[in-house]
Order: sequence, then structure tokens, then C-alpha cells
Amino acid sequence: MSHLLVTGGAGYIGSHALRNLQRAGHTAVVIDDLRAGNESMVSDAPLVRCDVADRDAVSRAFEEYGPFDGVLHFAASLFVAESVSKPLDYYANNVSGSLALIDVALSHGTEAFVLSSTCATYGIPERVPISEDAPLAPVNPYGASKAMVERILADAESAHGLRWAALRYFNAGGADPDGGIGECHEPEIHLIPSALEAACGLREKLELFGTDYATPDGTCIRDYIHVTDLADAHVCAIEALIEGQALGVRNLGTGKGHSNREVMAAVARAVGRSVPVQEAGRRPGDPPELVADASAFRREFGWKPRHSDLDTIVLTAWKWLQSWKLGSAA
Repeated sequence: MSHLLVTGGAGYIGSHALRNLQRAGHTAVVIDDLRAGNESMVSDAPLVRCDVADRDAVSRAFEEYGPFDGVLHFAASLFVAESVSKPLDYYANNVSGSLALIDVALSHGTEAFVLSSTCATYGIPERVPISEDAPLAPVNPYGASKAMVERILADAESAHGLRWAALRYFNAGGADPDGGIGECHEPEIHLIPSALEAACGLREKLELFGTDYATPDGTCIRDYIHVTDLADAHVCAIEALIEGQALGVRNLGTGKGHSNREVMAAVARAVGRSVPVQEAGRRPGDPPELVADASAFRREFGWKPRHSDLDTIVLTAWKWLQSWKLGSAA
């Protein structure tokens, strides 16, 4: 059993990772400023409400609740289109905040660090599926900011011996099958929950960004992975780092892509109603196709996505939306 710090643990992916870490027998403390998180997602873990860029506050958390065997870092700004319009905010929050956290962690003797990273570091890939040795060419500030943090971690390993993993995942979706936590951004801009909201009448229409890509149906293709499968992978990674294994960059995905129109069809199957759509132009910074080669992580840990077929992802997200916004059980 290890004692861990989870930043952004009140957010979507962070809260699912927190739950799975606790299920695996670990204890955890959460740092989250609740700008994008929800306190109810933290359950019984201690919550320190502060910005990870606040070195003094983070240092106090280490002193009060530590020592920590490892850090899992989810706290970040994460919307691609917003990063294009507000790049300085993304570099400040994602890069400066991460740098402050890494510095404090090292000063308190923490030797294991997992970064929530992204396939956006690859930009528009030369080949699909994308392996970890693909060149980094991010086309938006969000991806660029994460690539910078990965470089900081690599340099911290060389200079200070920090063991780290940057888990580049593709499109997270779904909600914990046992219920109680899920995706709750306000406003919601991710495709699956947005399509669900449109299908059940919580919004008038779904904006479909880009219908003229060079894909079979003209819409973007993405590799969707269930958030619980991502959470399992984070448990594997932090345990390995604490035990002394070196990891570095690893992809997490299913190796199978689904178009936006395929997602809308899955939503229609789940809800029993079609998704009303307003077609729009492409969003800046959106590559046409992103699909993972996650074979390295699978080989190392025997990890295999268990919940990541598209219908299961959508059905668990629909169950969560019903309980959270519609006040009914699925």
C-alpha cells in the first residue's frame, strides 16, 4: 500500500483514478482548486483546495499530509479550441503549474510521478495507429503545453533521478460502471456527453464540427477509451514507478477509431432518440484522425481495456447523465 498525492482528483479522469487507487488499497490526498472539479467526486479522501502553481500551498500539503510515495498529476486546462484562443492561460496553468508541482515534489523526496498527458502532442500524425516514437508536432497550445511538461519530466529524471510516466491517452469517455462519479463539465463540450444532452433534450442541438475531412463519412475519427480503463492504467503505472521501474512515455487507447457520426449513432441506440445536429465548420487545432498504438503498455502490464467498446462507453455515460442531470436511475 502506498500513500499518494492526486492533483485534479476532483475532476473527471482524476476522480476515477482516485477511486481505483483506493480500490487497489492505496491511500491518497487530493489537491484541486475546484475551478473545473466537483468536491463530491473526491469521496473520503482529504481535499486540499489550492492551485498547483501555488508553491507555498502545495508545500504545506506535502508537509501536512506527506510524505508521498508518488504523485499523479491530472490538474490542467484541457480544451483544444479554448487553448487556441487563450494560449497564455494554457501555458501558465499547464506548464508553470506543473513545473511548480514537480519542483515541490522533488524537494520533498518524492521519486515517482505520473503525468496525465495526451495524444495532442503528436499533432497531425504521419501514420495511424500512432506509436510512441512518432514525431511530436502539436498543432494547438494544449498539446504543446503537455509536450513541454513531458520534457521537464525527462530532464528531471536525468538531473534528479525522478521516475516518471507520461500517459498519452486519446479520447476518454464513459463513467464508472458502479455509478456515483462521471463527467460533469459546465458547460459540457466533449462529444459524447454533448450528444447525450442533445438527444435527451438538455440542449437544442449538437454542433458537429467538420464534415469535410478525408475520412469515410467526412467527420473526425477518434480512439475512445473508457475512463475506468484509463484509471486502471494509472494504478499500474504508479505502482511500477514506486517499485523502481522506469517508464517514460506510453500511449493508452484501444487501437480502433470511431467517427463523430458513429458516436452519434451509438448515442441514439442508448437513448432511443436520434441526436439533433447543427453542422459547423472545422474547429482550429483538430486533426482528422487520432488512433493509438498502445501495444507497449499492454505488453508491459498485461493491461487490456475491459469497458472500451463504444456502446459500453456511451451507455455508462448515459447512466451517469440520467442520475446527475435528469434525477433518475438508469
